[in-house]
Amino acid sequence: MDILAPEKLPDDVAELKQMLVQAHKDNWLLREQVQFFKEKLFGRRSEVWSEADLQQMRLFNEAEAGVEAKPQGEERETVTVPAHERGKPGRRKLPEGLPRVEVVHDLEAREKVCGCGAVLSRIGQEASEQLDVIPAKVQVIRHIRYKYACKSCEGLEGEGPTVKIAPPAVQLIPKSMASAGLVAYVVSSKYEDALPFYRQEKQFRRIGVELSRATMCGWAIEAARRCSPLIELLEEEVRSGPLVRADETVLQVLKEPGRAATTKSYMWVFMGGVLGKPSVIYQYHPSRSGEVANEFLKEYRGYVQTDGYSGYDELGNRPGIVHIGCWAHVRRKFFEVSKASKNAASAKEAMRYIGRLYAVEHDADAKELGPEERRLLRQKEAVAVIEEFKRWLDQRVDQVPPQSLLGKAMHYALGQWERLIRYVDDGILTPDNNRAENAIRPFVIGRKNWIFSDTPRGAHASATIYALIETAKANRIEPYWYLRYLFEKLPRTGQNPEDLKPLLPQYLDKTDFYPQPL
Repeated sequence: MDILAPEKLPDDVAELKQMLVQAHKDNWLLREQVQFFKEKLFGRRSEVWSEADLQQMRLFNEAEAGVEAKPQGEERETVTVPAHERGKPGRRKLPEGLPRVEVVHDLEAREKVCGCGAVLSRIGQEASEQLDVIPAKVQVIRHIRYKYACKSCEGLEGEGPTVKIAPPAVQLIPKSMASAGLVAYVVSSKYEDALPFYRQEKQFRRIGVELSRATMCGWAIEAARRCSPLIELLEEEVRSGPLVRADETVLQVLKEPGRAATTKSYMWVFMGGVLGKPSVIYQYHPSRSGEVANEFLKEYRGYVQTDGYSGYDELGNRPGIVHIGCWAHVRRKFFEVSKASKNAASAKEAMRYIGRLYAVEHDADAKELGPEERRLLRQKEAVAVIEEFKRWLDQRVDQVPPQSLLGKAMHYALGQWERLIRYVDDGILTPDNNRAENAIRPFVIGRKNWIFSDTPRGAHASATIYALIETAKANRIEPYWYLRYLFEKLPRTGQNPEDLKPLLPQYLDKTDFYPQPL
């Protein structure tokens, strides 16, 4: 670089020393950034070593590692006696609700004769069970409509039609070969199991059915269109509760008018509703502008919990809204420091403070405290930790370069402080926005498989189906069975809100369909 040419360097020793110190500081920051990005690319993502992490580490030693592990379904049963629990020999019983196919094993006729010449008598039997699986069973539902005619008058003039026929079956997708069950299977496979249509196409071909990905895509879009009135109700449900959580993630849409295929779009998630009856809404938008959240919550009054993205800042300035921050995001920034910086000790100290806050929450969970009892526990124990952490940050922040990872983590925490501490004021609140993150995670996982949406129409359809699936999961309903029930009932249901509301997962009478609690 030209700046290093000897003739360009100053002759003043003090100035040279200052340049050297600054160069050392810049070099240190660059090294820290390089280490940070290396951890981002190659390091583990989780902040703790979960069982999933350990399983991933054993991926290439799966067979050998599995020898030492207990196979699922092979665990011993336990029986409880007054003093203690005792292991019961044998495998765990298979679910009673599964169909049974009996295979009888008998002796040959010549083996049923005793050595004395008498015929043996059957005195009992022994039975054991194995679990079997049959690949997806495909069947054809043949609709037969009877016709009737009058053979006496053969249709006198002006007396009406000579032939009458039973009306056709009401379908979610008229004139389609897809039953409600097939549409539910296809869309739940993609949006719940993250299985793209092209992979489903291969699976159907394996069992002898030719079903193109274009056909399945058309079904998904039409199903989403038919469900749009339910989405309007879900939006109202989200805003009807005392707390709304929000988050957003990137989505690539290839054929969006006026935009390049590589331009980033976004999928937003809003989670709220009446306590105990959660609702989840997804919305596709080309923009990450804060106007998206402002527009969705324009009539809302209550708590709003988000991460520190500046697009949410305006929400806290509106009357009637209390903006709550996210401690998980604060901890995450200090965790990144601990992996990539020589300031790991300070970062770990910050994480210990935050860990003490979560210990209070774990204690409340263990005691199954109600909202008011939880609030009182926080006031007694969490507030003191928060005040101590704030003093620690204030003392340390000016001693750390603002451009360093630790400096950025500290400034982020202090910048969010007023939002972070508000969760202690109400027991219905949580320290973090993890529930919204968990709601948008299935979309992120699915995106890794199908990568992008082809058109905005497809992105909006995805938002609709994800909303129904995640609301079902939040209310402990298995998504496939819910969608199957919904697609069967929706075509025969009125379009008024009072008719549609009972079809929402949180208001569904679960005895009306095969329940699969999560």
